Amino acid sequence: MNARTLLVALTLIMLALLTWQLRWVLLVLFGAVVLAVALDVLINKLQRQVHWPRPLTLATVLLILLFGGAFALQLLLPELVIQIQQLGRDLPTLITKIKSVLGDTSFLPDLDQSIHDQISWERIQPLGSQLLGYAGGAANGLVQLLLMSLLATLLALDPHSHREMLIAATPRPAREEMAELLDQCRKALGGWLAGMTISATTVFALTWAGLSLLKVPLALLSALVCGLLTFVPTIGPTAATLLPMAVALLVSPTLMLQVLILRLILQNFEAFLLTPLLLRRTVNLLPTVALTAQLSLGALLGLPGVLLALPLVVVLQVGVQQVVVKQIMDRWA
Repeated sequence: MNARTLLVALTLIMLALLTWQLRWVLLVLFGAVVLAVALDVLINKLQRQVHWPRPLTLATVLLILLFGGAFALQLLLPELVIQIQQLGRDLPTLITKIKSVLGDTSFLPDLDQSIHDQISWERIQPLGSQLLGYAGGAANGLVQLLLMSLLATLLALDPHSHREMLIAATPRPAREEMAELLDQCRKALGGWLAGMTISATTVFALTWAGLSLLKVPLALLSALVCGLLTFVPTIGPTAATLLPMAVALLVSPTLMLQVLILRLILQNFEAFLLTPLLLRRTVNLLPTVALTAQLSLGALLGLPGVLLALPLVVVLQVGVQQVVVKQIMDRWA
């Protein structure tokens, strides 16, 4: 090993360690880029209609989102609050119902006894410090979300300057390829966000309509959870199905089976027809790649890693296609 190889290896190791130490900063920055791309899609659509300057268009988009969100909350929030309170009241009944469905199992008394043995004053004392830790984590997450939103607004205000900065930081022979790579990443990420937003909205509306027709309690809350978790493919829709099924179990096992059939139909419609149709011109993610990315980033970064795993895979897939395949593999003699 010569001195140059050793220097390159040490540099790569230091960069890897620095990236790991700054992983939360990089996560916030990437989340801001995702939000900025979403804003940029809306800005471009509005500018085609009105031809306003970008700052004015961005302010208009933010106001539309703010007032639209406030209007939606005004319509849905009272009913959601009522349903969440109802869920809290029905939770003990739901647990009892699940126990009755499971039948007389031998581990339940042992479980109750073990829980009783675990509850003591010595074990309860650290609970206050744990709650403070959770509160601190929630406050830290809120600060990160605010910083992400601020960065996204600044990026959406002048994306051209940030794009030119990245191109200027690239060696001159590769600047044309870098410009193409950034354009392709922007196109793929914007298309993925638009497609998934339409898909999630459709799942929310169809789930709400289906649960309402079946007269399932907490239909709005369950549909909202199903719609939001559509952004987490593979894992999200399966986890979202548990809430309406559990609520339907309070009424009857037959209704729970009907809810399961409804969710299976909607999941297959979304996964095999709606989402591929919406994303056919942008990016096509293999389920195995998506699930592996979610599990890996979830293990490393927790819930934020799971939420940002798919946008990151979209960008990496474009990067692999443009750099590894076109610049290396296709030119291999």
